[in-house]
Amino acid sequence: MESNVLPDSVRPQRLQPGIGFGSGPTGTLRSSLRPGVTVPIAPLLPSPASLSASSGPPPPPPPLQLHSLYGGMGAGLGPGAAGHPGNPAVLKEAVEAVVRSFAKHTQGYGRVNVVEALQEFWQMKLTRGADLRNGALVVYEMVPSNSPPYVCYVSLPGGSCFGSFQFCPTKAEARRSAAKIALMNSVFNEHPSRRITDDFIEKSVNEALASFNGNREEADNPNTGIGAFRFMLESNKGKSMLEFQELMTVFQLLHWNGSLKAMRERQCSRQEVLAHYSHRALDDDMRTQMAADWVNREQSVASTIAQELASTERELEDARLAGRELRFYKEKKDILMLAVGQLSAANTATLPSH
Repeated sequence: MESNVLPDSVRPQRLQPGIGFGSGPTGTLRSSLRPGVTVPIAPLLPSPASLSASSGPPPPPPPLQLHSLYGGMGAGLGPGAAGHPGNPAVLKEAVEAVVRSFAKHTQGYGRVNVVEALQEFWQMKLTRGADLRNGALVVYEMVPSNSPPYVCYVSLPGGSCFGSFQFCPTKAEARRSAAKIALMNSVFNEHPSRRITDDFIEKSVNEALASFNGNREEADNPNTGIGAFRFMLESNKGKSMLEFQELMTVFQLLHWNGSLKAMRERQCSRQEVLAHYSHRALDDDMRTQMAADWVNREQSVASTIAQELASTERELEDARLAGRELRFYKEKKDILMLAVGQLSAANTATLPSH
């Protein structure tokens, strides 16, 4: 009986351009680490829900659970506040307190222009030697609307994103609201407790071992989920929580998009993937590849993009009103909207001419 399985040399290569035929079934490391996939979404490691005593290595803690890195600080609101993400009064009080304190120490008493203060804060960091590859410019983005409530997002120089968290009757108020929450997180991020240190790494790894019923041997093995977690933390020693979270956003998106599973199928080790993407910024090329994957899914199963987009918009809204860092949700939405555009362009190109 003849096998229907095609040899690797002629099997359709549906993952990502760059997986060559001449370098073996897995291609080169550089080509194997491309983010684009056309396979169902799945993590590089099992999800926490699928973990069993004999099912192999445990799932990783972050990047899939970034909130656990904050050790009670939540989205940067300070001790206690993170426990009440649904309480607008607690969030508003925390933000106003930080803004008043910042104004007192930088400009004296009186009303602070938070938009100017946020820009001056990052300009100050740049002049003091902060590694800001794209400069110190703070970028605002208004959500198109002809009536309140108005919504505004602000992206910090490193990539972190925050949004207006209050009901804003004017566009100017939405801009100020976004600037307030971004300024608060920027100020908190400078505190020594927000740096990744040896003590922080040890505590985080121990918490991960306890949460996932792991053992010390796993923490020392980079081929396990917890070992990969330790590798990431140690590779980023000295960085702040916001800097680390900006890096983790890339891995969150790779997981969400199904790219990590594709890399595992190409026999890339976790350590190779971590090392490669630790030095790669999220760029238009990566977004375009991920969008193309969602176009492929949509062509296989209709309404896939619409369903994912609706879910992502709910997540983004909930996180924005809770004052959380938003880049992961915002990037997901932007990638899905890019996919909608690609799909529309493809459909237009295939319309019959008259």
